[in-house]
Amino acid sequence: MEKSYSWTLFHARLHQTLRKKSLLPKQTRILIALSGGQDSLCLMKLLLDLKDKWQWHLAIAHCDHGWSTDAGIADHVAETAQFHNLPFYLKVAQSLAETEAAARKWRYQALVEIAQENNFQYIVTAHTKSDRAETFLYNLIRGTGIDGLSSLSWQRFLTPEIQLIRPILDFTRRETLEFCHQFQLPIWLDAVNENKKYARNRIRGDLIPYLQDNFNPQVENSLAQTAELLKADVEYLEAQAQELLIKVKAGRDDQLNRYILRDVPLALQRRIIRQFLPKIIQQHPTFAEIEAVCSLISAPNKSRTSTLPGCAIAEVAGEWIIFSKYN
Repeated sequence: MEKSYSWTLFHARLHQTLRKKSLLPKQTRILIALSGGQDSLCLMKLLLDLKDKWQWHLAIAHCDHGWSTDAGIADHVAETAQFHNLPFYLKVAQSLAETEAAARKWRYQALVEIAQENNFQYIVTAHTKSDRAETFLYNLIRGTGIDGLSSLSWQRFLTPEIQLIRPILDFTRRETLEFCHQFQLPIWLDAVNENKKYARNRIRGDLIPYLQDNFNPQVENSLAQTAELLKADVEYLEAQAQELLIKVKAGRDDQLNRYILRDVPLALQRRIIRQFLPKIIQQHPTFAEIEAVCSLISAPNKSRTSTLPGCAIAEVAGEWIIFSKYN
């Protein structure tokens, strides 16, 4: 691997994306999540090459799951960071369950810890258009609303002070591989990515190629575009629901005005209730729990839900749905 740099169309695309979307301001501290695979190597190289233009302070973070399949990756990533004279931070999991969900949750926790300990405002990950298409299908198959279908956004807050940024979300995995080959970047081939026991790997290795061959060669672009369109709808609906929730609560945290809710479209009713319920039940509500409260909007007086999580109940009292704890 050589420390070579030439301005390519990939550099231009990222530079324009950062300016257009205001993702990574100048003179900020950025923590790059580097797995060693092609996508994260591509992102690292691009940010390094744009570093002087944006006056960033860059560093590398790696999350070692502690699985046998991870053997050697951390050392490889550390060597990559050293080669480029970048600070390197490592977190190693202890007895982490070998599941996609557990690994993903732990990685974000580990990255936030590193960022907090070392004063980084931004964490960047190398999610691509291909990842976005796969996530769309994964959530669709499991069952979800438009929020799940529009996940993998360009940016979101992990804490009030730390943002997660996905700068190459309009790059495909084929393009990141092309970039790595062009600059002879040392790709680590992770065996976990080939393990078909993981649903995402089956979507990546079997379903997407099948759809490309039999339905639409540009299916990744189509699905990613749909996710982007849905994201804008979600943001609008969430903002409308937040405004209406203030009116519906009428200054109280244990009641909702169902007469106001009656005049609201069902899509907004569900979102208002979904935003309201976590403070009552101390967890994210399920679809069934949201629907149970929705059913009270037009129910007879004294109607009530069965017990919600946290021993909470909701009961109709005139124009109000009153929430209380069941003893």
